[in-house]
Amino acid sequence: MAFSDTTLVQRIDRLESTEAIRQLAGKYALSLDMRDLDAHVGLFAEDIRVGKEKVGRAHLKAWVDETLREQFTGTSHHIGQHIIEFIDENHAIGVVYSKNEHETGAEWVTMQMLYWDDYERVNGEWFFRRRLPCYWYASDLNRPPIGDMKMRWPGRAPYHGTFHDLFPSWEMFWRNRPKEGDLPEVALPARLDQFLLTMRRDAPAPRIRVR
Repeated sequence: MAFSDTTLVQRIDRLESTEAIRQLAGKYALSLDMRDLDAHVGLFAEDIRVGKEKVGRAHLKAWVDETLREQFTGTSHHIGQHIIEFIDENHAIGVVYSKNEHETGAEWVTMQMLYWDDYERVNGEWFFRRRLPCYWYASDLNRPPIGDMKMRWPGRAPYHGTFHDLFPSWEMFWRNRPKEGDLPEVALPARLDQFLLTMRRDAPAPRIRVR
């Protein structure tokens, strides 16, 4: 949406919406770490889909409760950069980086990940419509996750995360090494309001493995 095509009211609404969406990410981390699950699930649309067949905040709360009790004594989620793009006045997408710490049994597991988010405004309020967690690594604090299979949770076989799978550029970079002396081609810059969509290149969403 170019400034020349918008009214002042629309531009203010976009700024307020951007801030409201940024607040969602911070509130998600705080409510999760403090185990206020009612506050946590209230950040999601009332008809949020949970798994393939369940719908609603009650099912989401049950899933989060079980996950936290079974795996983590304590957690701390540190939010990083947050990129937001609007599809229309009531729908947006975003990427949020997150560096997390987990007390899990006798180990202290650190994790680097990002979320691919879908946001929706319902009755004037912005909510998560979906959060897709994409993991780079998870490993005990004393064991750096060097090498392959960087997801290393206690009591489980290591496995791949999906940190790079959202964006085809990662695989393309390693596959297409320029020949020595060749000057690489440079594509036209992405529109700033479609930066994420351009980077995605219509790639399918990765299948996420539950922790």
